[in-house]
Amino acid sequence: MNDAMMPTAGGTRAVKDLPTAKVWAFAVGQFGWALLSGIISNWLVYFYQPDQETIDQGQTVFVPQGLVVLGVVTVVGGITAFARFFDAFVDPAVASLSDRCKSKAGRRIPFLKFAALPLAVVTVLVFWSPVNGTSWVNAAFLFVTVIGYYIALTFYCTPYNALIAELGHDSKQQLNISTAISFTWVFGTAIAYVAPVIWGAMTPGLDRVTAIRVTFTIMAAVAFVCMLVPVFAIDEKEYVKSQPTSESTLASLKETFRDGEFRKFVGSDVVYWVAITTFQTGLPFFVTSLLKLPETTSTVYFVLMTAVSVLFYLPVNLFANRVGKKRLLLGAFVLFTIAFAFAGMLGSGLLGAIPPMVQGLILSVVGAIPMAAFGILPQAIVANIADASSKTTGQDRQGMFYAARTFAMKMGQSVAMLLFTGVSTIGMASGTGYRIAAICAAVLCGIGGVVFAFYNEKKVLSVLED
Repeated sequence: MNDAMMPTAGGTRAVKDLPTAKVWAFAVGQFGWALLSGIISNWLVYFYQPDQETIDQGQTVFVPQGLVVLGVVTVVGGITAFARFFDAFVDPAVASLSDRCKSKAGRRIPFLKFAALPLAVVTVLVFWSPVNGTSWVNAAFLFVTVIGYYIALTFYCTPYNALIAELGHDSKQQLNISTAISFTWVFGTAIAYVAPVIWGAMTPGLDRVTAIRVTFTIMAAVAFVCMLVPVFAIDEKEYVKSQPTSESTLASLKETFRDGEFRKFVGSDVVYWVAITTFQTGLPFFVTSLLKLPETTSTVYFVLMTAVSVLFYLPVNLFANRVGKKRLLLGAFVLFTIAFAFAGMLGSGLLGAIPPMVQGLILSVVGAIPMAAFGILPQAIVANIADASSKTTGQDRQGMFYAARTFAMKMGQSVAMLLFTGVSTIGMASGTGYRIAAICAAVLCGIGGVVFAFYNEKKVLSVLED
């Protein structure tokens, strides 16, 4: 490996390339926060806005149901959408703090160290409603804990993601780091998917709600330990060559969005996150309400989708270097659009000739391939754009680029929660709302692909090569 040279007050000093072992140590942190993120994204709505099948199995209804917020929004939809919207504006502030940090331990690692425990704790508290029944007190508690969760997540994830661009000293290294963390992200998310199996094993001795809470507490403890691995395994100063920025938060954010290629990417990313969040939130309901299968079957589909996705990680890495990240991601947009449209037909007469279990298997396999591409390539693309900007402007604002991308993600998720929780109330007995949500996800994903088609990958890579 070659050492990079970093300018300092006394001249230059060597900055090492990150060894493979430490790449994976860094990736373990991704496993931790992906596990926590999977708990919230996959099970929060399922827990607080249950369908009749889940209620029949013993699920307590903790918050008022229906369109009770201004007559157009559910409690869960309003809380989660507002929390993501609010936190989206926290991202730039955290990114700026990290970009300007002058700690002896580096610009990013101190944030990871101090955010890990609050993030793990508040994830558990989200599901620990104080009143054992339907109450607006529970809604208020959920509001506070969900906001706390997203703020803690920002303090960990924004600096963490910035390290992708900084630990990788060229496009190939950044792609390799993105690939590694994609493996751990998918495994962390997969463990979250397995939650019904774990709480199902506990229910003979515990009631359903307690079993769910114990399951999430165990997972959060594991996640906490994993999130600390990069903190103690990596000496940031030894591998990172960037310097604290001198820009204010507003100035840095403004300069970040002046990058035309970044604007194109973020535009497509917002729409993508609306689509994928709508789909992920709806998947457990697709299983129970549309396919009429046991809730544990959703774990089978999640694990299958994850396993098939992992098989495509190395091919995505190899082909990205040969044909470009843009072409692969455009193909992924197309496949996701097809998968989401198929989800809207689950359990209907259009697929009557296919057994319900097989319908779910088809959806899992078709959705797995684009999942591999989206697990790796967007992070690497942002790293490329941030690195190119650093070369042309002289300001190392990697944190702000990832914060802006996270901003787009959370805005998309906010819209998705409003969309899904709203339309899912339409014809709940027949599952009509869930079908509408899936079709909406398909249309939005197609729009995201069209926007991304305007991204000029060659322009960005030419700057990096020069």
